[in-house]
Amino acid sequence: MKITDVRAVQPETPGSPPDWRTSLGQILVAIDTDAGLTAYGVGGGGAAGIHVVKTVLRDLLLGRSPENVEDLWREMYAATLAFGRKGLAVMAISGVDLALWDLRGKAARQPIAELLGGRVGQAIPTYSTVWEKVDEQTAAGRAAVKLHVDRTGMRDPVAQTVEAVRAARKAIGGQRELMLDAWMQWDVELTLALDQALAPYNLGWVEEPISPDDLAGYERLARECKIPIAGGEHEFTAFGFAPLIERRLHTVLQPDVNWCGGLTELIKIYRAAGQAGLRVCPHRGSEIWALHAIAALDPAPLAESGRPWMTWVGGQPPIVEGCITLGDAPGFGLQLDEATLRMLP
Repeated sequence: MKITDVRAVQPETPGSPPDWRTSLGQILVAIDTDAGLTAYGVGGGGAAGIHVVKTVLRDLLLGRSPENVEDLWREMYAATLAFGRKGLAVMAISGVDLALWDLRGKAARQPIAELLGGRVGQAIPTYSTVWEKVDEQTAAGRAAVKLHVDRTGMRDPVAQTVEAVRAARKAIGGQRELMLDAWMQWDVELTLALDQALAPYNLGWVEEPISPDDLAGYERLARECKIPIAGGEHEFTAFGFAPLIERRLHTVLQPDVNWCGGLTELIKIYRAAGQAGLRVCPHRGSEIWALHAIAALDPAPLAESGRPWMTWVGGQPPIVEGCITLGDAPGFGLQLDEATLRMLP
């Protein structure tokens, strides 16, 4: 089997946020073969990511056998090394890598989870990510909850964050797990002050309290913060995750498979974290790409709710009573009608 074309587009996503998550949003990568199989992956980077796919990665893959995905990943990484390593170039590689894995599963007529040694059909618990406060529907559910807090405009970040967490804990009760996401907006001193102030609310983790580049700050938090630290959503490749794992800067690692280099890299991150005794909980893990890895590789599976604006992705399993279950379709199980996808200009 040979690759005959590599295509990339950005489907229109009504309801997506009016910021970089749309302008540099998710791209659909399609790989066509001379065997009549077409496979799909999703990466990021918007028009910039599409440009990398069309001008660098496509030329590298045309006429090649797709069988050895890991070797092709290394070639793609090397081909973008001068301008990549992190960010948009790796987001583009992610989409191509996922399409290659989808092709591997379709050729074997197996779900990706089974190719990885796992199985489909088991119910995987999820958690819902909410912004600022817990809505009535989330409060009435069974899933764990992660609360996004935005310190923008806060006069007293400690008091106002504590009040938001207190209200969230009251809304969901004492038995459900509650986590907090600071989205890189705190500093070390604020994090430590909130660590003490939030002790009564039994938080599962605080996510990305400071910049991903502040490894010295994370080293201090790893020593002094009692609430477990989570992060890695904005990190790239197993190379980027290596210091987080080796220095044990995070208790919970959160790679995004659509950004971090694809499934090839997510597998490496799972293996390294497992050897270090650290937990992996992929960003937006209930989306179908990471869900296969969670089902196969995760000893304590927990899948974050998906990006609600990704409605063009067919084949996505629903979350039912706080759990999500993979079907047995080959590959990732995506169902896409290219003729109906509306593309951004």
